[in-house]
Order: sequence, then C-alpha cells, then structure tokens
Amino acid sequence: AAGKRKRAALAPGKAKRPRSGPGAGEAEAAPSGTAQGSGIPQEHGIPQEYRIPPPVSQGKWKNKERVLIFSSRGINFRTRHLMQDLRTLMPHSKADTKMDRKDQLFVINEVCEMKNCNKCIFFEAKKKQDLYMWLSNTPQGPSAKFLVQNVHTLAELKMTGNCLRGSRPLLSFDPIFDKEPHYALLKELFIQVFSTPRYHPKSQPFVDHVFTFTVTDERIWFRNYQIIEEDASLVEIGPRFVLNLIKIFQGSFGGPTLYENPHYQSPNMHRRLIRLSVAAKFREKQHVKEVQKEKKKASKVLVKEDPTEVVFETPAEEKPVEIQLVKPESKPIVKDKKKLRKIQRKKQKKLFRTEA
Repeated sequence: AAGKRKRAALAPGKAKRPRSGPGAGEAEAAPSGTAQGSGIPQEHGIPQEYRIPPPVSQGKWKNKERVLIFSSRGINFRTRHLMQDLRTLMPHSKADTKMDRKDQLFVINEVCEMKNCNKCIFFEAKKKQDLYMWLSNTPQGPSAKFLVQNVHTLAELKMTGNCLRGSRPLLSFDPIFDKEPHYALLKELFIQVFSTPRYHPKSQPFVDHVFTFTVTDERIWFRNYQIIEEDASLVEIGPRFVLNLIKIFQGSFGGPTLYENPHYQSPNMHRRLIRLSVAAKFREKQHVKEVQKEKKKASKVLVKEDPTEVVFETPAEEKPVEIQLVKPESKPIVKDKKKLRKIQRKKQKKLFRTEA
C-alpha cells in the first residue's frame, strides 16, 4: 500500500462530466481529509485551494432545424442587406451562392438536401424592382409565395435597440392567425422557420427580442423588438418588411394550390393602373380645355345692325385733294444735336419776325 501512488487531483477548471445514469445528479460523499467533491487535501477542515466548477450541460440539441437563406441573381443592395440581417438574427441558418434565373425552382430542393437543410427562405428578384420571397418546408412541402414590400434593413433604420447575437427570439402572432385556416398554416410555417432551436450550438441561452407577425390591410407585417429588462418595454431593432401573400402550394416550390389570395394585385397591374390614372388625368385636362374653347366661340354672338344708330352722326366735310407739284425741301442732315437745335431756334426766330 505504501508503494502505491496517490491519484492526482484534478486541475482547476477541469471536472468530470456527470454520468448519464439515474444517479448522476446525486453528489457523492467526499473522502475524509479532502474538500467536498474536489480531491484537494484539507488541513483541519479548511481547503487549501478553491475552484469554480464548470457549467453543467443544460440539455441535448434535439430540434435540428436548419434554414437555407439565399437568393436569385439580379437582386438589389437592399435585398442583399435584408438577407444578411436574417442570417445574423437566425443562428440556425445557412448560406449558399446565388441561383441562376434560368434554373427551375424545384432545383432548390436538391440544394437544400446537399446543405442538409429542411427549411428554405428564397428571395426571387424580377425586373430588378420586384422582390418575391418563398418559404418552404423541403422536400415534402408546403410552401408559400409572398411579395415583399417596404423593406428597411438594420443599417438603414439606425434604431436605438440592440440584442445579443445568436439569442433565441419570442414569436408573437396576431389573433387572426388562429381564426383563418390559411393563416394557421402560415403560423406553423413561421414558427418552424424563424424560431431558433433550443440548445443549438450557435445560439445563446437568452431571450431578449421578439419577432412580431401582424395582419393589417390583408398583409403580414414583420417587426423585431428588443425586450428591455428594467420595465419590460419594447424597442424596435429592425429589420422590417411587409409580406403580401400570393399563393400557398401543397408541395415544395410548386404543386397543387391550397390557397390563393383574392386581394393580391401584381406589381405589373399596379403600375399599369397608375399609368392609366395619369393618362386619364391628362385626358380630362385636355377635355376641359376643349370645352372652354367651345364656350368662348359660342359667346361671340353676331348682333344685328341697329338702323337708328346712324341718326345722330353728322357727315364730315370733304377736304379738297391737293396735288403737290414741287419737290419738298430736303432737311439738312446734322449729326450734332446742338447744331440741329441752333438751326431750329433760328427758324423759329425768323417766323416770329415775319409774323410781327
């Protein structure tokens, strides 16, 4: 027994993991002469060295939801920043290169399978001005297509709020999501896409911000708020955008249509109506001008001549016609104005003398 070596004490900061058995949570009794569960020798009941035990693992990562966030080619800078903001807010997301416009949408299912993702947020740009967003549960479905409007990113808003990177959000939904069946389906899709899985390796064990989904004007308004601990008030962080639902499909990026929004108006139709309204205003102005011209013409009514109008007119005396046979004297051309005035004065004096 004297030749046996004593077991070395554990280094500070290194502790054994608890067993997975039923008695793992029970503390074992410390041997005599050592600190409770530390293996450090004691002298008269006072430990020679203290150590802080490492944090115990809270649980196992079971909900392995992964979201692929990427876009097609042709997006503008605001869409790119919005996509980057969503990746920052969702630690369970993955990125991929832009997809070519010529590729079909069902190819995204294979991309998600290669990236080991079961959810997808795909931004589709058309005409370099219209932005569509697909939310899909790959590869079985369902999927929803939205028109994205009123996009404002984190850098653009410059809000005063802030939250921890990688923290888990609370999801707040409007009561309408529980009344309509298509909104109930969208609610479940939003929960699975935007909620960060518990015990995710890249997430933080804090809840300090809220994602709100509000239905107003037949559209879904997305907002992100920070929870302030002092008074539990909310401060907006961003980003913010509005989703206008177009269709809900049974499959992933296609399939039979489950719901079609009757209030949806395409951007092309909206721009066409704006052009028609401008053209109608122009035509109305032209019509008003033509009516005014006709009124002016109609107001000039020819009045018949009055026979009594010439009664009090007296005929003027006829002047005799004089024929001038002698050429008139040419006036002297004087460039100097002073000389001209002197000549005129001399003529006036001569006339005055002859009259006198």
